[in-house]
Amino acid sequence: MDQPKKPKKGKPIEIELKDDEATGTYSNLVMITHSPSEFVFDFISMMPAVKKAKVVKRLVLTPDHAKRLANALNENIRKYESEHGAITTKDKFDMPFNYRGPKPEA
Repeated sequence: MDQPKKPKKGKPIEIELKDDEATGTYSNLVMITHSPSEFVFDFISMMPAVKKAKVVKRLVLTPDHAKRLANALNENIRKYESEHGAITTKDKFDMPFNYRGPKPEA
């Protein structure tokens, strides 16, 4: 009888967090675009009474990594809400349509 294969355990990956990244980057808006080969996440910081918002970080992910990110985010939101209660959001958000992000292309 065939035994189910156990997942191979590799060596642990060392992850470095540089000092300049350790404090994080504040973002209150993310614009997402995609092409057949990638998803581009532009994290933006918008401040009250300031006419110009700034992209503070850009992440480029393959489609499979973008889906893993979405699944991980959904799971973490579920855990957060089970511990702290439901997260409420506004029904409508005014999206800045003058944003000139990347054009989707391969």
